[in-house]
Amino acid sequence: MGIIPFGGANKKYMAKKASKSKPKATSTKKKNPFKISKKNKIILGSLLVLFSIALFFSFVSFYFTWEHDQSLLTEFKNRNEEAKNLLNKFGASISHFFVYKGFGIATLIIPFLLCLTGIYMFLGLDKKGLAKKWIWGLLFLVWFSIAFGFFAVESPLLGGLVGYEMNDFLQDYTGKIGVLLLLVFGLIFILVRLFDVTPEGVAEFFKSKRNELSADFKRSKPSDNPENIDDEITVSNEDGAQVLVDTYTHKEEIPHLAKDEDEFKVTVPKEEEEELAMEVEQIVEEPEEIDILASKLVDDFGEFDPTLELGNYKFPTIDLLDAHGVSGGITINQEELEENKDKIVETLKNYKIGIAQIKATIGPTVTLYEIVPDAGIRISKIKNLEDDIALSLAALGIRIIAPIPGKGTIGIEVPNKNATVVSMRSVIASSKFQKAEMELPIAFGKTISNETFVVDLAKMPHLLMAGATGQGKSVGLNAVLTSLLYKKHPAEVKFILVDPKKVELTLYNKIERHFLAKLPDSEEAIITDNTKVINTLNSLCIEMDNRYELLKLAMVRNLKEYNTKFKARKLNPNDGHKYLPYIVLVIDEFADLIMTAGKEVETPIARLAQLARAIGIHLIVATQRPSVNVITGIIKANFPARIAFRVTSKIDSRTILDAQGADQLIGRGDMLYTQGNDVTRIQCAFVDTPEVAKITEYIGSQRAYPEAHELPEYVGEDSGTSVDYDIEDRDKMFREAAEVIVIAQQGSASLIQRKLKLGYNRAGRIIDQLEAAGIVGAFEGSKARQVLIPDMASLQQLLDNEGL
Repeated sequence: MGIIPFGGANKKYMAKKASKSKPKATSTKKKNPFKISKKNKIILGSLLVLFSIALFFSFVSFYFTWEHDQSLLTEFKNRNEEAKNLLNKFGASISHFFVYKGFGIATLIIPFLLCLTGIYMFLGLDKKGLAKKWIWGLLFLVWFSIAFGFFAVESPLLGGLVGYEMNDFLQDYTGKIGVLLLLVFGLIFILVRLFDVTPEGVAEFFKSKRNELSADFKRSKPSDNPENIDDEITVSNEDGAQVLVDTYTHKEEIPHLAKDEDEFKVTVPKEEEEELAMEVEQIVEEPEEIDILASKLVDDFGEFDPTLELGNYKFPTIDLLDAHGVSGGITINQEELEENKDKIVETLKNYKIGIAQIKATIGPTVTLYEIVPDAGIRISKIKNLEDDIALSLAALGIRIIAPIPGKGTIGIEVPNKNATVVSMRSVIASSKFQKAEMELPIAFGKTISNETFVVDLAKMPHLLMAGATGQGKSVGLNAVLTSLLYKKHPAEVKFILVDPKKVELTLYNKIERHFLAKLPDSEEAIITDNTKVINTLNSLCIEMDNRYELLKLAMVRNLKEYNTKFKARKLNPNDGHKYLPYIVLVIDEFADLIMTAGKEVETPIARLAQLARAIGIHLIVATQRPSVNVITGIIKANFPARIAFRVTSKIDSRTILDAQGADQLIGRGDMLYTQGNDVTRIQCAFVDTPEVAKITEYIGSQRAYPEAHELPEYVGEDSGTSVDYDIEDRDKMFREAAEVIVIAQQGSASLIQRKLKLGYNRAGRIIDQLEAAGIVGAFEGSKARQVLIPDMASLQQLLDNEGL
């Protein structure tokens, strides 16, 4: 973020400009003499690590060599004498000082703390947590020294001289019982503050251990009595075969609770079978029993891991992305800043608008000049000078924000002469994205203050994108998909990709069995046919209803709570419960679908937008025609998050954002983002087609699921009529109409109207009869129906077979 202030009041502006030529006194910042350079940190850090290793070996060997080396401590300067300590006389001397005269065996904590400090300095890590580690380390040092001095009075090497003397001092005033109580208090303090030990946790630990011992004791005594069975029982089915009844079942590869099934199987007499089954059901239906059983399952097998099937899956590496543009941030052109500032001030001065203060915030493609006008200046007066300021700056297009939300300033956004490309690599590698604790994090790019912009798709919950051709919509969609591919496992999210243009999203075919979802009998995962789009949307509605039913049975409100409960093994898969991944529907060109299918597309999309948020289905819709007949009121009402790339008119800007500004963007990924409140200007991250190809190739080359994620089956109904007209009920003009259609090879009611001079209703009925007879195809929206009969000879043969 680069914020550069520009001077003070407007009255002093001319005087400051005149004094520019005068030499200014330069003030140099006083350097901190205690600040260590990076190179010196590396050197000092490595020294501390090596020194700590030396101390460790000398302290450990002291316990084996101290008797021999004791006599050499007074002859340290004699080079002919040699100690048995691993570090010779130096090790013997320093060990004698720290271990014998110091803290005993607890002295081993000192090398650990020195090594930790060295690592922090060597790697340049944040030292905030280091001081805390030293405090706890020294506390442990003192406590262990006193404890060993108390319990091992006869062996001063364990507690050291410090531990011995402190025990002696404390016992003179409190006695042995007092010292013991102080040690116990110190232990409680350490356990509670450092390890978060609570009485409830300790009780739960001993309770679980007692239950395990009890279970082991029961298992060690096999009995014919069914009461000795802990978790599993065996009943006879209709064929008389023994069947193991488990109160919680899972996939076949997960082992049963019993280690040896044959050892614990008990055959129940048929007269008791019904009673026993009812008892099992009652156990499962009790919420408290379910929680106990789930807790035991988690203890035995751990939480359910949805990523286990693809446990060796590797996330894409950052090396697959290219570093576009200049590495190292934004280059500040001071001359350009001064020139633009002067022109803005001069233009406003020509209209008698004084400026009290002006400063600049430099972004990748745009610089924001924040001005504070003199008292009494109307904001609307500055707002109306947008075109005049653009003329004076000779800029492609400027945008005035009057006022900036949350600030007492007016913003003037001016495009930079040399824009900086924001690479997807820099955005993905940013700490803001890497540390984002979001369900579906999306890194769009960088803001005007050069900060990485990351949002959660799960909270949007749907996204509407619009912009003219070639302004960055497809790159924006790739940025969204790339963000999710870098952050989510294939088990956690699935994509449904709709690409009417048939060329924008084809690269994602390689990850079909990892990340894509499709209809059961569909050959291609990328949907390009409008009929399949309608079926897919209706299938998603069925999936939405099914998921809501599961949420109702699980007594939770949203997908996150449901999956958390399922992973804790509190939901039984036998009841239809399963782990539910997020589903993201991406439509690249929405206008084409509306033109061809109309209400058939709009209705399910509106239904999904209204209801699908809680069950993890999210929509991303892009269009290059943000007109009111494409982005209708129903759709806008349910898409609070919107992105506008450059559009051609203010009307289009208002349609997508409910505000002006999108028509003044400069293109090439320059975009405005809103989530129902403030509008944020962002430079979209650039990810090129070869980069997407490398990412999909990297993922596609790994082990995948057997097939793509299947959506519920949906049997579509034709938009025309499904009524099979009887031959006797056909119109008198049926044969003539069939001949007209076959000759023209165009199946439309309007053609029959014109050629046979019929009314619209009668022509529509004839078209339905022609469809029932197999002469024309099904209704396809605004398109003409397909003619199924190629020539008159085939038509004549068909009609003769029907007896016409």
